Amino acid sequence: MFQSRRQFMARAGFAAGLATAAVPSLLAMDPPSERVRLAVVGLGRGMDHVAALLAVPHAEVAFVCDVDERRALAAADRVEKTSGHRPRIHRDLRRLLEERDLDAVTIAMPNFWHAPATILACAAGKHVYVEKPGSHNPREGEMMVAAGIRHRRLVQMGNQRRSCESVRRAIDELRSGAIGPVRFARCWYTGARLAIGHGKRAPVPSWLDYDLWQGPVPERPYVDNLVHYNWHWRWHWGGGELANNGPHALDIARWGLGVEYPRRVNCTGGRYHFRDDQETPDTFDAAYDFGPCGISLDCSSCTPRKGDAEGFVNFYGDAGVLAIDAGGSYRILDPNGREQRSVKGRWSDVSHFANFVGAIRTGTPLNSPIAEGQKSTLLCHLGNIAWRTGRTVDVDPATGRLRGATRAMSRLWTREYRRGWEPRV
Repeated sequence: MFQSRRQFMARAGFAAGLATAAVPSLLAMDPPSERVRLAVVGLGRGMDHVAALLAVPHAEVAFVCDVDERRALAAADRVEKTSGHRPRIHRDLRRLLEERDLDAVTIAMPNFWHAPATILACAAGKHVYVEKPGSHNPREGEMMVAAGIRHRRLVQMGNQRRSCESVRRAIDELRSGAIGPVRFARCWYTGARLAIGHGKRAPVPSWLDYDLWQGPVPERPYVDNLVHYNWHWRWHWGGGELANNGPHALDIARWGLGVEYPRRVNCTGGRYHFRDDQETPDTFDAAYDFGPCGISLDCSSCTPRKGDAEGFVNFYGDAGVLAIDAGGSYRILDPNGREQRSVKGRWSDVSHFANFVGAIRTGTPLNSPIAEGQKSTLLCHLGNIAWRTGRTVDVDPATGRLRGATRAMSRLWTREYRRGWEPRV
């Protein structure tokens, strides 16, 4: 059974405070091995994990796992073709975690699986690399941090720009005063997503284990426009564009400003495109007030807005602007908008995985430990809570928890789970 909320919050807050500093020292008792044997779980985005790990020294893709047998076979073929050895294939994450010669798992499953899978993996003694957002709701984020601490496992979140040298240099310049005192960061996301139509009840395809795909969430009938991507735009499974792409830009903004939790959050907008099964907003502005500074995220997921002001993350200081693009390059402009200098860069999965593997082998610090990653993901959850309730969300800036929450807000802090799948720490 779950602990009481008071007991859990006290413990999770303690874990969040210690996660970055304590886990490497606790892991010192684990002797490093020459080779880290990994499993990639969820082989859509996970195929990028496979490709990156094949380029990381001392990493071996020893297992692949997916509820879609077609994707599992394709991943195994890719590993065998590149490395000369064929990884073992699993369908069920729980059976995979029983493998005794498995050191770590990388999780690229749907968002609603991120936290339950991470918690199960930590309990099984495996280190974890989990894609953003890492959690479906705020309580899961707290539980992930607590699981890493309790089981003494390294957990890295997949916000890859934390390992991009040019972005790290940009943040260093920002903090060194390159544009003077910084007051605000503005983030953008634009896209050209299409309608998904109205799903129809249909037989589950022979290649898909739909029961395992649902895993921890309450069961719903299979419809033909859900798997493998359109779950993002339904609250039961996903968190919309804010949880999908928001973590990347908001993480850089929070990192650059050196802030942790906001004191007030607003989110306005709506679903202005397409009358279909999508429930999450396609166009919105999320605003975060941290007291001495602020952050905004401007999203237009179905209209790219070409010709409009474009960017990824812009920092505004008294002495100019530092603008980081989505690829990892950055520019510094004076107060009149004249470019002073630019630095080229490119983020990659390889460098972020190399950091993860290096941390397992030698104890080097993670670039994005889960406690830090979930602070950025919490901004996404808080924005969604604000949008779904139509209210300003007040937050305790010392803890990140809700202040004066309505009943509707409190319900969105967690979720209901399928019986027998409730995550436990």
